Amino acid sequence: MRKWITITVAALGLAAVAVWKYDSIRWQAHQLRGFLLDLRNTGGDTLPTPVQIQTSNFKSQTPVAQPPNHPATQPADANHLTTQPPNYPATQPPIIVATPSPSVTFDPPKWEKQGINNCGPATLAMYLRFYGWQGDQNDIARVVHPNEKDKNVRWDELVYYVKTHAGWLDALFRVGGTADKLKLFLANGYPVVIETGYELPDVGWVGHYLLITGYDDAEGVFIAQDVTAGANQRVPYEKIDQYWQQFNRLYIVVFPPADSDMINALLGDDADEAANRQRALETAQSEVAADPENPFAHFNLGSNLNYFDRYAEAADAFDTARELGLPKRMLFYQFGPYRSYFNMGRYNDVIDLSTFTLDYRPDLEESYFWRGWAEYMLGDSNSAIADWRNALGINPTFNDAQTALESVGAGP
Repeated sequence: MRKWITITVAALGLAAVAVWKYDSIRWQAHQLRGFLLDLRNTGGDTLPTPVQIQTSNFKSQTPVAQPPNHPATQPADANHLTTQPPNYPATQPPIIVATPSPSVTFDPPKWEKQGINNCGPATLAMYLRFYGWQGDQNDIARVVHPNEKDKNVRWDELVYYVKTHAGWLDALFRVGGTADKLKLFLANGYPVVIETGYELPDVGWVGHYLLITGYDDAEGVFIAQDVTAGANQRVPYEKIDQYWQQFNRLYIVVFPPADSDMINALLGDDADEAANRQRALETAQSEVAADPENPFAHFNLGSNLNYFDRYAEAADAFDTARELGLPKRMLFYQFGPYRSYFNMGRYNDVIDLSTFTLDYRPDLEESYFWRGWAEYMLGDSNSAIADWRNALGINPTFNDAQTALESVGAGP
């Protein structure tokens, strides 16, 4: 009997080592691929600066359907729930908003190291565990990130997952967050996910999600669950804001639907999305005035102007941001320049930027999507259809690309 126990333990140990080595090899292969793509591409470390585009000789077609101004990708299998909801009381006590104390710390969820390009799913998996969810990042990735080479999971995709696959929960995102707003949510029992810039050794600037689970005014830090660096990272307020600004200070809150009134009370005026965007726009305008050499302030200005369909002003803001210098990976994660340039008829700019971005990483469905529309408007329907099919090849749940194909009478 003891012999069989020994053999079983040894076999399990060998299996664990094999899995670890396989995962390690996959990571190394992924890193090598990125290195070779960077080496092949000589475009530099920043997005290309604007170039005056002459009027094209192509005759523009009138598309059957314009790309939507505010897309919300809806992955398939929307009615599936990965776990059963816990029992919440039918009635809630009167809303009492707690004033933030000098420090708040939650018991952290089980920490999970991200898989390849799986920052968003891994961070959301930790977040959902606060509410009794039993899955892991792979459950989420199967829905919103089926291709591990895809560099980014958008914030709206994470919100959509909560609404459709953890159906007893709700979620929302807002922009223009502040340290005080984070503390208010934490003081009232709600962790928050934020999207930020991030510096990786030997890689450089990338986008990243952090789950904020506490703060300490005496030390001047937020407590972040970081699926790359580890659990309970103590990050100074100033550093959080520096990198959070690079994503328009976007944040995601997950909550039981019965708590909607409390969430609205915590959001205050930002409960109204348009009002939230107006305040974010005013913040960006103030930050541009205070630091006109900050490219991220100009980029945020463009992003918020886009929301109000003020595309000419947005395009000017994005041009200035590019002139000041944006990270070459910027359009892996944020797509505002595509939208403003497209709506201003600057189709060649859309093609140039998306091609530059895809030369670095040919696994970005949003870049294929926007390049396809620009190609279509310049009369190149075949290239447009090919790009929309490429987008679906990367992410079969990217319904915007499917809609584009259908709008021109082409199948997947």
